[in-house]
Amino acid sequence: MSVTTVRLQPELEENLGAMALKLNRSKSWIINQALKEYVARQELEQSRWQETLQAMESVAQGRVVSGEAVNGWLQSWGSDHELAPPKAGQ
Repeated sequence: MSVTTVRLQPELEENLGAMALKLNRSKSWIINQALKEYVARQELEQSRWQETLQAMESVAQGRVVSGEAVNGWLQSWGSDHELAPPKAGQ
């Protein structure tokens, strides 16, 4: 495992120390957990942003499902004649 030095604000250092004592964990463990969660959130955010860009490109190219088609599909749920999910262009 590598070592990285981090400068913390005094109040953050105090809170970190108190949390480490309360959880019976090291400050390093808490920092590692916090960074893992932060990195995972950032990766998810980037993934969602890429999906948003792809969706916007689809809309710009006219690949959309009409509101009427979606509404008709939803209205058919639970009936004897449930429709298949609509596709772009229908």
